[in-house]
Amino acid sequence: MVIDAFSRRVVGWAIDSRQRADLATSALGMAIDSRSENGRIPGAVIHGDHGIQFTSWAFTERARKAGLLPSLGTVGDPYDNAVAEAFWGRMQTELLNRRRWNTRLELANAIFEYIEGFHNRTRRHSALGWKSPQEFEQHHQLQAAVSSQT
Repeated sequence: MVIDAFSRRVVGWAIDSRQRADLATSALGMAIDSRSENGRIPGAVIHGDHGIQFTSWAFTERARKAGLLPSLGTVGDPYDNAVAEAFWGRMQTELLNRRRWNTRLELANAIFEYIEGFHNRTRRHSALGWKSPQEFEQHHQLQAAVSSQT
């Protein structure tokens, strides 16, 4: 999963039975597609932990081609991944612990609904002034438009 740290919006995600480099690269590709117009986001920083999927050649090459600057925190630093870990904890409590799915497709659909239907559009975050990620982004886009007119 890839989260925009500014708005806490999940902008890319993928699901598989194992955590491999292609899984992380797929989530990164979705994030790049959702945040860029030409496949590049020059100067944006992509942060990952020291997992092999984030240090793999495929992942770092995909990030490099998009103009992203890679960032790996120090080993054992609990603050580096706080936003991502908070998301995983909430999804575990609000979705995954509540039922079992018969197939990976059912689980993928439930995760899609949670991310796109609830987390990004409805779920309010204290760090965002109790706005949803979508509301927070819209608010800042409106402010930027007003500022550019003055």
